[in-house]
Amino acid sequence: QVQLVESGGGLVQAGGSLRLSCAASGRTFSGYHMGWFRRAPGKEREFVAGIRWNSGSTYYADSVKGRFTISRDKSKNTVYLQMNSLKPEDTAVYYCASRANSDYSWTSWGQGTQVTVSS
Repeated sequence: QVQLVESGGGLVQAGGSLRLSCAASGRTFSGYHMGWFRRAPGKEREFVAGIRWNSGSTYYADSVKGRFTISRDKSKNTVYLQMNSLKPEDTAVYYCASRANSDYSWTSWGQGTQVTVSS
């Protein structure tokens, strides 16, 4: 059973940076996508960034391109989200997720970590 545990959230001023981590366990992630999503107060959950575990190729939501970077460390089974130039509208609970390459839906989720950006 896949387990995903996020950490690294907190309070930061606008323009600042944070790095989120997602420790993954329960299986090998070869052939998987790992991703980050977020849910802001009163809004639907939205996709933020994704990475193919094997190749390391990445993809992003337009709202975070150029500011956020997703990466993974295979040796630590950990996925990161480096967030720079943070804006108040980035305030949300951030979730780590995984899915097999063959799945269209994200099937495993972490418990989330709060990111608050003050203006």
